Amino acid sequence: MAAPCSPESGPPAAAGTGPRVYFQSPPTGEPAAEEEEGPVRRQGRVTVKYDRKELRKRLHLEEWILEQLTVLYDCQEEEIPELEIDVDELLDMESDESRSARVKELLVDCYKPTEVFVADLLDKIRGMQKLSTPQKK
Repeated sequence: MAAPCSPESGPPAAAGTGPRVYFQSPPTGEPAAEEEEGPVRRQGRVTVKYDRKELRKRLHLEEWILEQLTVLYDCQEEEIPELEIDVDELLDMESDESRSARVKELLVDCYKPTEVFVADLLDKIRGMQKLSTPQKK
């Protein structure tokens, strides 16, 4: 079985990614040319308690939001004003009216009409599940 290595000894993680787990291959008879320079590492990512289908839906939603914001603000991704549309927060709200009001509040600096974006966003999150990790009791 592969033994976990410390992340400090491995390659640096890319900015904005979560924790990484590295696996070192167990030693075998003759070392290969690659192993003479250092141990071979396989990079693994650990995701717990999330349904892949829900994660994929959330990723597509976030990519869509980003694309729509670049159109609404008429700028590149890097130039979008700092704002966070928290999907879990929206899912916690009781009604579409409160969700709509919250998104419009976040988009107050946008000079283009936001009604279509807000309506489409509410349609897309309908039926989604929260991805926040449950609190232990």
